[in-house]
Amino acid sequence: MKIAIVGGGPGGLYFAALMKQLDPAHDVTIWERDASDVTFGFGVVFSDETLGGIENADPEFADAMARRFARWTDIDIHYRGESHTVGGQGFAAMSRKELLGLLQQRCRDLGVVVHFSTPAPAVDVLRESHDLVVGADGVNSLVRRSSDVFRSTVDPRRNKYMWLGTDLVFEAFQFFIKDTPWGTMQVHGYPYSDSGSTFIVEMHEDVWRRAGFDTGEEFAPGASDERAVERVRELFAEELAGHQVFANNSKWLSFTTVRNERWHDGNLVLVGDAAHTAHFSIGSGTKLAMEDSLALAACLHEHRDVETALTAYETERRPVVESTQRAAQASLEWFENIGMYADQEPTRFCFNLLTRSRRITYDNLRTRDSEFADRVDAAFAASQGLETTAPAMFQPFRLGQLELKNRVIVSAMDMYSAVDGVPGDFHLVHLGSKAMGGAGLVMTEMVCVSPEGRITPGCTGLWTDEQRDSWARIVSFAHERSTARIGLQLGHSGRKGSTRLMWEGMDEPLPEGNWDVVGPSPLPYGPGNAVPGEVDRERITAEFVAAARRGAEAGFDLLELHCAHGYLLSSFLSPIANQRTDEYGGTLTNRLRFPLEVFDAVRAVWPAERPMIVRISATDWVDGGNTEHDAVEIARAFIAHGADAIDVSTGQVTSDERPAYGRSYQTPFADRIRHEVTGAAVIAVGAIASYDDVNSILLAGRADLCALGRTHLYDPHWTLHAAAEQDFRAEWPVQYRAGSRKPPSARTDAVRPRLSLLRADPPDRNVHLRWTPRREHSVLG
Repeated sequence: MKIAIVGGGPGGLYFAALMKQLDPAHDVTIWERDASDVTFGFGVVFSDETLGGIENADPEFADAMARRFARWTDIDIHYRGESHTVGGQGFAAMSRKELLGLLQQRCRDLGVVVHFSTPAPAVDVLRESHDLVVGADGVNSLVRRSSDVFRSTVDPRRNKYMWLGTDLVFEAFQFFIKDTPWGTMQVHGYPYSDSGSTFIVEMHEDVWRRAGFDTGEEFAPGASDERAVERVRELFAEELAGHQVFANNSKWLSFTTVRNERWHDGNLVLVGDAAHTAHFSIGSGTKLAMEDSLALAACLHEHRDVETALTAYETERRPVVESTQRAAQASLEWFENIGMYADQEPTRFCFNLLTRSRRITYDNLRTRDSEFADRVDAAFAASQGLETTAPAMFQPFRLGQLELKNRVIVSAMDMYSAVDGVPGDFHLVHLGSKAMGGAGLVMTEMVCVSPEGRITPGCTGLWTDEQRDSWARIVSFAHERSTARIGLQLGHSGRKGSTRLMWEGMDEPLPEGNWDVVGPSPLPYGPGNAVPGEVDRERITAEFVAAARRGAEAGFDLLELHCAHGYLLSSFLSPIANQRTDEYGGTLTNRLRFPLEVFDAVRAVWPAERPMIVRISATDWVDGGNTEHDAVEIARAFIAHGADAIDVSTGQVTSDERPAYGRSYQTPFADRIRHEVTGAAVIAVGAIASYDDVNSILLAGRADLCALGRTHLYDPHWTLHAAAEQDFRAEWPVQYRAGSRKPPSARTDAVRPRLSLLRADPPDRNVHLRWTPRREHSVLG
């Protein structure tokens, strides 16, 4: 195979070496526009997981790397005059210059042709003359820009950073968090040899400008910003302890996140930063590039057809990379917003930093360093005024005047199973089982204030006394048979009403019997939905008030006003649905007007001793819609009017939304509101799937309570089971106490492994190269 590689960085060099090892007959040529001794940065980091793959693929090269490694097992975090150490890590780093030297020598030994200081021929020319063209030319890839098939997005971020080196040899990975008169600055530092360490300085662009780093000067290619380097020496003199800082083409940069919908086009393929980037705070782009090269070489060796091989490569690598990018994005945004946490107690801050990407959790850290985990538990209990430590999710919480036995909420979930708005036996069993399942608070589905306010014909309501009395039966069961509290979610469907049951076609209009829908503007929710009519604000406010009175009479402990998910009050808040030009549209203040009028009217009739909370969509997930910044102001407004908590969800305001799904993907919005707005509790929701996630969110201070929906559908007794898993003595219903201990494990003495199948066959390169990394749980991210 004749192979052209554009870019002589670690990814391109490593791929070339692997292909020549697999088959010396491959004709492999690399073009690198810089000289062989030109490199940017200082050290590169590898995890034990990545090194295992390299060792399997090329033991000789892996051994040469290992002889040059600096290794460490600790993370040190310096914050507000305190230093915290977290142990149990497994990382190695080496000089980037040495790594390139090793790879260059490996390519020479194997017969790879490398043209340094030479721009590559045009991509079209290479494609015609080669069987395969590999774009390994980095974040500013010319290869990527040569094809529209990749459908690239490039996202420059708000922080500024500078990659420096120092002759101070750190003994562990270092995070220096420094309060300055201009704002928070941070240093990411780690050793890469016995003579030096990487020293990355990072700060928000606003801090960077206030500190005077924005000189407006342009620097020649390869030149360092010496003025800024000298300023860094002065600012971090204490951290450097008399040691030097070195530049290497060092200047202020903004990290750019690169994504591509496709990574290959015919015989053209991307690897490393040309295909994807991940913020340096969770590890090394070099690591990802070399893993790409490993996977690509393996797929090409297994599949003789290039298109089949490239499809297999992308299929294998994309899930791993996208998972890494999600974690990197969370970490990147955390550091962009680090100023929000400036007042956190040091132990909680350290835990928050370590778990910022949502890959690292409380349990991960306890496995690595149980003493640190104990300090985190103790700090959390102290911050809550509690005398004893316990899993954070089982610490009690006071919401207004309502005492909750723990911090787990069964989230509101529409069941579409009522008749004429009346909840029946299904709802009794559904909510009753959740109340007996151990959660501190159980929420109803959205209970509609009128027949026209229903989403579907199967939605429950509170516009009649019959409905009230049926709800009272459910509330009484929860109170008599459990220690859970039960909350009422009250709402109006707005322009999302008059649709089929979820399992018959979510958000699709009824085939017959439709009712008129209303909204702030005559804009349908989606292409097939009805155009909403004008809102009679006085009538609808009165319907909310009447429903709230019935809810109080039914005995609900709490009321949540539903201002999320594109329903009526949510649609007034969103500029996507609300395009009015009167006092109820336009500015956010005006868009808040009607939801606040409803809130005030309901609060006036809802018993003062019972809390009232609000669910909001913190982002519309679409250009032109509400953002997290709007959510902060929306939350602030409702709290000023007396809301006891803000339940932070997102989206479902428009069918054009593009959510960034992922683990606990909505939690950062709750986190922002909790740290920027005071006076109320904050509830996190969305893809929170484990008790470890719940504990991690609470311990980091990202929310005060966590609401889980699908998790409780899967297991109605999830909270009780979580208590058993954590050896916490939760209060079980007396009828179930015989099952309150985890059953013993099944017998294993009859399991006899077939050793002949477990033994490894004599190694061959194909088996070695088919290494797929597991999800890594690095404390770096």
